[in-house]
Amino acid sequence: MKFFADMHIHSRYSRATSRDCNLVDLARAAARKGILVLGTGDFTHPAWFRELQEGLEPASPGLFRLKKHLAAADGREEGRSVRDVLFVLQVEISTIYKKDGRTRKVHHVIYAPSFEAASRLRNTLDRIGNIESDGRPILGLDSRDLLEIVLESDSGAYLIPAHIWTPWFSVLGDKSGFESIEECYGDLAEHIFAVETGLSSDPPMNWRVSSLDRYRLVSNSDAHSPAKLGREACVFDCEPDYFAIRRALETGDGYLGTVEFFPEEGKYHYDGHRKCNICLPPAEARKLGGRCPVCGKPLTVGVMHRVEDLADRPAGIQPAGAAPFRSFI
Repeated sequence: MKFFADMHIHSRYSRATSRDCNLVDLARAAARKGILVLGTGDFTHPAWFRELQEGLEPASPGLFRLKKHLAAADGREEGRSVRDVLFVLQVEISTIYKKDGRTRKVHHVIYAPSFEAASRLRNTLDRIGNIESDGRPILGLDSRDLLEIVLESDSGAYLIPAHIWTPWFSVLGDKSGFESIEECYGDLAEHIFAVETGLSSDPPMNWRVSSLDRYRLVSNSDAHSPAKLGREACVFDCEPDYFAIRRALETGDGYLGTVEFFPEEGKYHYDGHRKCNICLPPAEARKLGGRCPVCGKPLTVGVMHRVEDLADRPAGIQPAGAAPFRSFI
């Protein structure tokens, strides 16, 4: 069965999100847009976790749907029914810590196959830091150690590095990231089988870095409102259940690629200085010595520039076995 999946979103309990990020409105928007599998976002947050437990019921192995009373309250069905939308338990975690003399700030998307697994993970993280103030909690935890906690919570749980090129909060970002996935996750890096490319990059940009060939490239909306759902998504041809989706991401069998934002639309595609409204392609930024032409302060190194720094291939080469993609406006 072919379907679209948007598996990285946020609830209204994350900062800077819409109050409409509730189960019914999220399901309604997903149904309207043709999304079959949708992340819940924020399952570590206590209030949202209770809403998920009260509002969802099992639908297929490891996936959930709205309970009938919530679907009935919706009163509308546009295209796919809201009861057809399948939710996967998902959360984004921000880790901030010191390693090798630098402050690291890395975001990770985590998936759990059951409420029991999610609860075990929540309980462990609650002993480490504050999971109540933000749906996307910030923890002083090494990325490798977070991955270990995920793996120990359930054999089906997994972690995908989020928007891997974002300058400030990602595994390969210029400001606080690493030079490789292996450097970040250490001896547990073999348990990473997919990476999220983010809104400011697309697959051809990632294809320039050969060390990423071993990972499935995924795209999600990272939506902070129902209207933003599906601006990027993954395409599968498998059974719509948690374990089939995981197998497709691990093996590539049943994974049909992504639908993409044009990366030029992404906030961090080029180098820039927001305060002075400066946005420059890497070549121009280099000519200026990485300095803002208005105020002289350092420019933020954007995604394209960072990709060029780590690239070991010219543009235009598609690795063998790479999944296809389509870009939409």
